[in-house]
Amino acid sequence: MQFSHSDAIWQAFPELRAGALCADGIDAAADVEEAVASFSAIAGARLAEAQESEFPEIQAWRRGFSRMGLKPTQYRSASEALLRRFRQECVLPRLHPLVDLCNAISLAFAIPVAVFDTKEIAGDLQVRHATGHETYLTFGGQSEHPEPDEVIFADGEGRAHARRWTNRQSGLSAVRETTRSVLIVAEALHAGAGEDTARLVATLAEALARHWPVTVATAALSRASSRFELQA
Repeated sequence: MQFSHSDAIWQAFPELRAGALCADGIDAAADVEEAVASFSAIAGARLAEAQESEFPEIQAWRRGFSRMGLKPTQYRSASEALLRRFRQECVLPRLHPLVDLCNAISLAFAIPVAVFDTKEIAGDLQVRHATGHETYLTFGGQSEHPEPDEVIFADGEGRAHARRWTNRQSGLSAVRETTRSVLIVAEALHAGAGEDTARLVATLAEALARHWPVTVATAALSRASSRFELQA
């Protein structure tokens, strides 16, 4: 399985930098509360100084959404949505140890982090523009078709695993109790995105190793090095 961004995405967003990680050996029994609290505290300290809308990482995604023809206060990047909820409620709901950990790291870095169950991905996964014929499964079980030219995560069978790029993932490949192998992707558009996504992925790899007996592989993605071959 290969993960990549299409040439058209790199042409439209040359400032994009991404980090990817695949891990095998996940389960739902790990206790990540201490790590979640630590990463959440980092976000809390930053939010005490400024609202998330003032963060350069969030501002860059807002500009990106505007370039995609989306109103950025209607469709927010996943990291902005998490930060906004955390600022208002001071806590995020607990869903699964891996998802909780990734959400907390996303808070700390203000960078979107997507987590996919690789068993639910057919063939390769690519961030690309939609044709309008792809199918997307909501968390409520409804099937949708992304708009033509919408940026999606699409697999080899034309299934969209995320809509509006970093806005909303699909219920199809969401992490659940039976998940064992995952692909995790962090993407950023701000100045310094390469260094920050690399640091995020290294932090995540270390956190995973502390909580699960995982086998991990990572990659830093840019236009010059745009493909990640996942372990079999």
